[in-house]
Amino acid sequence: MSAAAEILVSALIVIGAVFTLVGSWGLVKLDAPMSRLHAPTKAGTLGVGSVLMASMCYAFIWRDGSAHEFLITAFLFVTAPVSAMLIAKVAIFRRTNVQELPPPPTDTTWATHDTGEKAVKSSSASENRGGNTATPG
Repeated sequence: MSAAAEILVSALIVIGAVFTLVGSWGLVKLDAPMSRLHAPTKAGTLGVGSVLMASMCYAFIWRDGSAHEFLITAFLFVTAPVSAMLIAKVAIFRRTNVQELPPPPTDTTWATHDTGEKAVKSSSASENRGGNTATPG
């Protein structure tokens, strides 16, 4: 039992190290922000998750066990997609020239980048209704 457990923990650590190395190498080598986004979020998350799985196996086999590693893993898998989405939105908005940005939408959705006719029409409709048309002085 002990030899099999040691092999399992060692394999998880090596797998985690390889995934983390590939994620770090991809972050350094890839040039475009959207390409660089996938390296830390996919490979890095799998690498850290694998190392945390090794830590959980070690804790439950040779010690009393703890839920700390499980909570860290759950937090990592929940926050990695959110941070990836925010980084992708920043990359999309930075590619757009400041003069080309559409007016902000008037609906209640805050995370949109609509360059279609709807945003332009709603902007001109608010100007016709006497909306905020003050010019900076």
